[in-house]
Amino acid sequence: MAVAIAEFTVADRNFVGDILRERYLREVEPEPAEAELRLDPESEELTSCPTLYWSERGAHFVVFKLPGGRFRCQFFYSESEQFGTGIDDYDNLAQCVRTLLQVQSDHERSRASAVSGATAVELGGGDYFGPPVL
Repeated sequence: MAVAIAEFTVADRNFVGDILRERYLREVEPEPAEAELRLDPESEELTSCPTLYWSERGAHFVVFKLPGGRFRCQFFYSESEQFGTGIDDYDNLAQCVRTLLQVQSDHERSRASAVSGATAVELGGGDYFGPPVL
């Protein structure tokens, strides 16, 4: 049985854009897209879900709109490097996007540390909404 899910509104896209501007200190427009998701892990049925997509600093981000006003998200670098936030679904768009950005920021810092040998403190740990703490 196909489930119809309303598209992200212009207000939703602007709201996410505001969060991205806060994160990247410049305009980043989330692009509307569609994705097919398995909403029930026990079922093989795929559901077409409205999606917001953007790419920044080598990472790709997607936020999926689900039935019942819920959201799911992930970021990825390639088909074999995909990451979630550890939370299945969100009922709040802002919390979904902010958590996604925070988890990716933490992951980016960890990757940089692994490559450079620097510690998290040296890489400017702390909240992604503020300047690095040195």
